[in-house]
Amino acid sequence: MLDFTDDRAKLRDALMRVKPSPISNYEPGGECPDISYYMADQIMNKHDPQALEIATQDAVDCLQLPTATPAQALAAKAAGQKVAISTTEQILVNATEQSRLALGTLRDVVRRTALMPGQRTVVLVSPGFLLIDTLQTEVDIIERALRSNVIISTLDGRGLSTVGAGGAPDITKSRLPSPALLPFYNQYEARSVVAESGVLSELADGTGGTYFHNSNDPVEGFRRTAAAPEYYYVLGFVPQNLKNDGKYHALKVTLNDKHPYSLQARKGYYAPNRAQSAADQAKSDIQDAVFSQEERNDLPIELNTRFFKTRDDAAKLAVLVRVDVRHIRYQKVDGRNRNDLIVVSALFDRNGNFIQGDQKTLEMRLTDNTLQNKLDKGVTLRANFDVKPGSYLVRCVVRDDEGDLSAHNGAVEIP
Repeated sequence: MLDFTDDRAKLRDALMRVKPSPISNYEPGGECPDISYYMADQIMNKHDPQALEIATQDAVDCLQLPTATPAQALAAKAAGQKVAISTTEQILVNATEQSRLALGTLRDVVRRTALMPGQRTVVLVSPGFLLIDTLQTEVDIIERALRSNVIISTLDGRGLSTVGAGGAPDITKSRLPSPALLPFYNQYEARSVVAESGVLSELADGTGGTYFHNSNDPVEGFRRTAAAPEYYYVLGFVPQNLKNDGKYHALKVTLNDKHPYSLQARKGYYAPNRAQSAADQAKSDIQDAVFSQEERNDLPIELNTRFFKTRDDAAKLAVLVRVDVRHIRYQKVDGRNRNDLIVVSALFDRNGNFIQGDQKTLEMRLTDNTLQNKLDKGVTLRANFDVKPGSYLVRCVVRDDEGDLSAHNGAVEIP
């Protein structure tokens, strides 16, 4: 694991430490009988009689069970089927756990990326993996990504597919099935590739990402999946009679003239589970604004920063937010001008990683005289941070009871 960084040395070091870490010592491919994850799923969950028959015959062949007489053949088939089912159960346990681990890791990455400012894209490089039926209820990654505005692009690490090309056997396996069974194994392997790739396709398609596959050019693959488009358009959509049912609603975006454009859009959205209260709406607005890079100016505010070194390796950073309270909207309550301001100051490192934040609430119950004659310099709120020398991004967000919001960015370099 390596957090967001522009330190190339750290990136290279992390890449050099990547190594295979199987969750068990068992990996299918060349065993007796030879049963893939896909075939195991077909046998146990889909109840495919042909898959079981093939696995049983392969077990008879590789165990070299006698079949000279009808009685021996019958006994060999029973023994082979027992071995096939036992092997299938073992493979399925490992397949389920590996898929759960892959999905759990991706879910954690989406959750972490959702906290970052700006446009968020996750690139998943994988040969694909099988989604066992028991895992379907756990696959909420697309929903999480949609709710968090995270795009998932996928790159199929297998490259150009050559499964069963020309009927050739797979020489990477330690043992090959008999020539009579080989065509059937190739058929299941081809279906397995489609099923495992389907996960990559669905993740990209469901979140508006790019699915790069069937190519041996990883450089182009990373360029297509990781690079932001040179031009893009943001379309707004406001549903009518929106029900707060938390359900998924499909959308379709099309171009009248597709040439020379390519369309990359999400396939739908999730409605909220319930109508937000005023407090929840304010919290959501502030959180979205803090982790955005967009500047807004609904309220008249100014952002300033100051720092002083306490030691060679430490400093105090002050974030000063001045609000011109004379030029904001108020509600008249009991003869006073009433409004509440929520002021949030957030500190990010140079790579956009959130470091710490500060939130203050300013409750204003001002007389007309105070508002017009005593607050000509506005009101200044201060947040203090203990930091180390380095480059920082300061994000300030101010929201009032009326729903007006301002957000400013600042940069500070502490030597």
